[in-house]
Amino acid sequence: MVVTGRFALLATAAAALVMFAVPSAWGVLGACLLLVVALLTDVGLTARADALTLTRDPLTIVRLGRGTEVELVVTNTGTSTVRGLLWDSWPDSARPDLRTHQLNLAPRTRIRLRTSLTPTYRGDRVAGPVTLRLLGPLGLAGRQRRVEVPARVRALPAFRSERLLRSKVKRLHHLEGRNVANIRGQGTEFDSFREYVAGDDVRSIDWRATARATDVLVRTWRPERNRHVLMVLDTGRAAAGRVGAGTRLDASIEAALLLGGLAAAAGDTVDLLAYDRTVRAEVSGVAGHQLPLRLMHTLAGVTPRLVDTDTGGLVRTVISRVRKRALIVWFTGLDGPTVTEHLLPALPTLTRRHRVLIVSVTDPDIAAAARDRTTAEAVYKAAAAETVLAERAVVQESLRRRGVAVVTAAPDRLPEALADEYLELKQSGSL
Repeated sequence: MVVTGRFALLATAAAALVMFAVPSAWGVLGACLLLVVALLTDVGLTARADALTLTRDPLTIVRLGRGTEVELVVTNTGTSTVRGLLWDSWPDSARPDLRTHQLNLAPRTRIRLRTSLTPTYRGDRVAGPVTLRLLGPLGLAGRQRRVEVPARVRALPAFRSERLLRSKVKRLHHLEGRNVANIRGQGTEFDSFREYVAGDDVRSIDWRATARATDVLVRTWRPERNRHVLMVLDTGRAAAGRVGAGTRLDASIEAALLLGGLAAAAGDTVDLLAYDRTVRAEVSGVAGHQLPLRLMHTLAGVTPRLVDTDTGGLVRTVISRVRKRALIVWFTGLDGPTVTEHLLPALPTLTRRHRVLIVSVTDPDIAAAARDRTTAEAVYKAAAAETVLAERAVVQESLRRRGVAVVTAAPDRLPEALADEYLELKQSGSL
């Protein structure tokens, strides 16, 4: 049972009346008796919480940075009017507004209550219990009860680079010969024959086809399709570093979503593996337009763990899952000691079997500090920043000498840089 401020005001007024009108023990006893009768009467006339049926969608999906509304349907199945308050409890990270709602439901009626949510980071937010405070007709007292109405809102990655997907797919169509002439070259897929023209490589002449035709025919090729791409996300403590407005992992996820959509449009088989010491998330066997959405749902709840990544275990896991030659896109950091101690010893095992592409996000603040020479303090910061950049350049060169391609860029540029590198590999037939 609960009492309201109205009952407290009534009690204060009754005490003042007794003090001035009937200043005696009988007056106090009579006032208390009247207050108790009014209180019990109001509680007795309060509608029961069992008469209310609460329902809502169990899952609501929204992109990070956008808002959504969660609808709670309240139905009065009883025979008396329901009055009171309703609190819809959501975590503060979901940034709910208008959690409190007034109830005044006649019998056999229904109302829809909406709460706006704007999640501040990726993942699922589980709703708390719905608190009902039902009051009597006098508004003096009532009953309070908590009701579990399971619901959650899932904040998917923002995928701001989705605007680039259409232009990259269009460029891919050009490379595949849908809008321009096919190309020739070794190591790509055969497409068709055409007549020989001056300047063509004689090695492209197909003598068997020429023998059956009246002209000399050469083979034309197209970039390879239906290849296997495995994206590996390092979710260890290095991925928790802040870069720009988010973490390194957030930037990697953004780039992985664009690459996944582009590779799926190219007809490639795209899988994903998130790993630190164990497999945190995995996507396989999904193709076509469903892949980006599946990737977003899978990666929505993946967060960095404050542990050192088991690089050896990661390599063993990749090899066990990918038997044929594939493109391994490895999202990780390029800090000097980490690369020297963990990454470089593990790479030969991968490069012997697969094509490896290392993707790393750079900190734009370091690049900005390296350019700033305005004050003496800024010069010292610039020297430190230049040291970091030089170490990173040495690491990149060391990887390239081992046959490993490297893509590094700021968070806002990383998705496009990775997509361009993938298209270059497609065009050269290097996959």
